[in-house]
Amino acid sequence: MKPSPSSSHGTPRGGRHWFLAGLMAAVASLVAACKSGPEPATPPGEAAAPASPVAGVAGPEPAARGSARPSAAADPRAYRQDAATHLYGLNQARIYPGKLPPMLYAIGTLQVDIDRSGQVTRLHWMRAPRHAPEVIAEIERTVRAAAPYPVPTRLGRVTYTDTWLWDKSGRFQLDTLTEGQL
Repeated sequence: MKPSPSSSHGTPRGGRHWFLAGLMAAVASLVAACKSGPEPATPPGEAAAPASPVAGVAGPEPAARGSARPSAAADPRAYRQDAATHLYGLNQARIYPGKLPPMLYAIGTLQVDIDRSGQVTRLHWMRAPRHAPEVIAEIERTVRAAAPYPVPTRLGRVTYTDTWLWDKSGRFQLDTLTEGQL
């Protein structure tokens, strides 16, 4: 009997993961090229974003009511793209520019439930970076501050999953829009 092409952790051996990483980088490049200009500054009279607990990195901009465009996504995977673009738009100063370093401070996979009006109803960690509780708290705060999300018009409500790639500088990329790693 031949040994299985999987390791004991269930991940495939070989170059398939490199192909997928390259494909994701290509999609991220296309999405980045299609992005609109920067979000408008917070209007006078509205509260400014709370300071980030990460030194030298501004906290998330709170989403203005109605700031998110409706999403025409037909499935959670397509909605994930809309949500990631929305998060990037509100956190431009916190996005790690270019390829991430080979060693990241934290990686976490989070499931987010969005209701019919674009509000976050539940967060569920599928893989939490337990060694970095400050990162867990900051990701949760960032996700909640970004509401309302694009309204899932075709889905009604949606649960999407994304992986947060967190650098020691406090900047991040989402797996959906990552530029890859060195």
